[in-house]
Amino acid sequence: MTENNEKVPCAPVRPSPEAAPDCCAPRGLKAVPCCGGGSASNVEVHYEEEFIDGRVETPAGPVPRVHSMMGIRDLLGRWRVRWGIGRDRYRVAPGIYAIGAPDGDSPVLATANYKVTFDILRREIEGLDAWILVLDTKGVNVWCAAGEGTFGTEEVVRRVTESRLSEVVTHRRLILPQLGAPGVAAHQVRKGCGFSVVYGPVRARDIRRFLDAGMAASPEMRRVEFPALERLALTPVEITGLLRPAGWASLGLFLLAGIGPGFFSLEAAWQRGFAAVLALAAGILAGAVATPMLLPWLPGRAFSVKGGLAGGVLAACVAMWTRPYLDVPAALALLLAMTVVSSFVAMNFTGATPFTSPSGVEKEMRRALPVQAGMALLAGVIWIGGAFIR
Repeated sequence: MTENNEKVPCAPVRPSPEAAPDCCAPRGLKAVPCCGGGSASNVEVHYEEEFIDGRVETPAGPVPRVHSMMGIRDLLGRWRVRWGIGRDRYRVAPGIYAIGAPDGDSPVLATANYKVTFDILRREIEGLDAWILVLDTKGVNVWCAAGEGTFGTEEVVRRVTESRLSEVVTHRRLILPQLGAPGVAAHQVRKGCGFSVVYGPVRARDIRRFLDAGMAASPEMRRVEFPALERLALTPVEITGLLRPAGWASLGLFLLAGIGPGFFSLEAAWQRGFAAVLALAAGILAGAVATPMLLPWLPGRAFSVKGGLAGGVLAACVAMWTRPYLDVPAALALLLAMTVVSSFVAMNFTGATPFTSPSGVEKEMRRALPVQAGMALLAGVIWIGGAFIR
């Protein structure tokens, strides 16, 4: 899914309990900001990570001030979560932050507490004097959190109230990212905390132009795009998440490959097992790399169909390449298996693109999973049975 300027998979995140520290001053090398006098998450704000730059005094209490420079720790952190390392813990404390030298008339920009989202926002608004209202989305980006309900009406009202935002600014406007709109009812926010909601652009890079235009968004600012590089940005975490199950599956394939007329053959396990593992790897690459890369051009709307087509074409190529080494039943089994693997992996992208909706994802899974399971079972039967008819 996407956030202010980033698309990431919607990984499930375990919520953490909330704490309410009573100061924003550093405690050693680490501190947890109370963010304008309200309660804050127990997620630690690391001063050594170089995004906190002092504090701003307000009628509601001291507010942490951040800067727009991306340090090496920020860049390494972003790289880590791209590969699924520490993804659930990559958060900032919810509450109010200042950037520049904001005053009571400065705009309030709401965002998620997923640190990649937060970093993109603070980078793109360099030079602005503004307040950043970070919602507790449990470490999930804006779009995913809006779908899950954590970037939602209740959280907006709660965060405005607990942070005493009405004492920090004189106006009563919140600028929310457009991609958070599915989770927020503007009229209920106004009723709950007295602040009106203005939906900003899709991408953080357009916020400056949005503000200069009197908070009016052009059609370009409202358009959700998903180019190839952004689609491929999702690939590393998908592949990383599949490494462990793929490893166990590979072991099982080697064992199954050895079953034959003589009960079990190490030679057959190696020869046929190597081909099976190669097919598994090719299926994963077809679903996690080829499918997102070719997404707009693959026919069909369902990701399972798109992934199946990509996997099927690649499987046909692999079958032709391995034809001298595999008999017909084995080649047919691997073709089916690669198609299934690619189709299944491609479905992981359904929640991370503007091509579908939560209801569409659920509908596709209900239809595709039984078909995939049936094809996988058929491939297994052909694979094992083929060893007995050679």
